[in-house]
Amino acid sequence: ELMASLQSRLQALWEEQELVLLEVRECAKWGEELELLVRDLCKPNEFERYLMFIGDLEKVVSLLLCLSSRLARVQNALSRMDGNTEAEEKQSLNERHKLLSRQREDAKDLKENLDRRERVVSGILAKYLTEQQLQDYQHFVQVKTSLLIEQKDLEEQIKFFEEQLENLEQSIP
Repeated sequence: ELMASLQSRLQALWEEQELVLLEVRECAKWGEELELLVRDLCKPNEFERYLMFIGDLEKVVSLLLCLSSRLARVQNALSRMDGNTEAEEKQSLNERHKLLSRQREDAKDLKENLDRRERVVSGILAKYLTEQQLQDYQHFVQVKTSLLIEQKDLEEQIKFFEEQLENLEQSIP
């Protein structure tokens, strides 16, 4: 019964993931249209700034999500430690926690830098785009970020339920 419930939940998550992937593809088309518009209206160096910002947006958000996810797993492992946990394992987990915490702080700095660059790009685009086009651009950036977060969250949930199902299958003789 528990396995059927996990399998059902996994199926729902896979279906939800398919819907998100459709939205990601639609957002990518929207991004391509926006890119053509910006290329036509802006100077080449301004267009390059736009392209770099959009490319870095995905990289920085993905990095932050990945590091946060890995840090959460290490924190969970640390919270499950008890008196029987070997000293080497405790030390290893503590070192990984420190490293991931530093890396996440560095990634937060990158995100702050990216936010400043976004304001610069918005200022550039404000010179060329109509108010509606500028709002569309800002909405595109928000949607792109939200979809990245949603995608990563679904991947994590799917991974969790697959591990639960696998552990349950292995525990049944």
